[in-house]
Amino acid sequence: MALEKHDLHHEFPEFNDEIHHLKMNNNHFAKLFKQYHEVDHEVLRIEQGVENTTDEYLESVKLKRLNLKDQLFVMLKKEAASA
Repeated sequence: MALEKHDLHHEFPEFNDEIHHLKMNNNHFAKLFKQYHEVDHEVLRIEQGVENTTDEYLESVKLKRLNLKDQLFVMLKKEAASA
C-alpha cells in the first residue's frame, strides 16, 4: 500500500511561492509549518508500522494535523490575496 504524502507542498502545490515566502518572513507560520511537518511525520511512521499505537491516538494525531493544515491554509490564502 502506497502512503500518501501530506506535506504542504503536496497538499497545496498552488501555494509553493507563498509557503516559501511565509516560512522565511513569518515566525508564526514557520512555527506552525514545523509543527505540521512533525505531526505529519509521526502519522506516516504510525501508518508504516514503525510506531505502534492505538487507533484513538492515531485519530487524535490526524486531527491535530488537520487543524494545523487549516490554520496554515488560511494564512496561505491571505498571503496569496495580498500579493
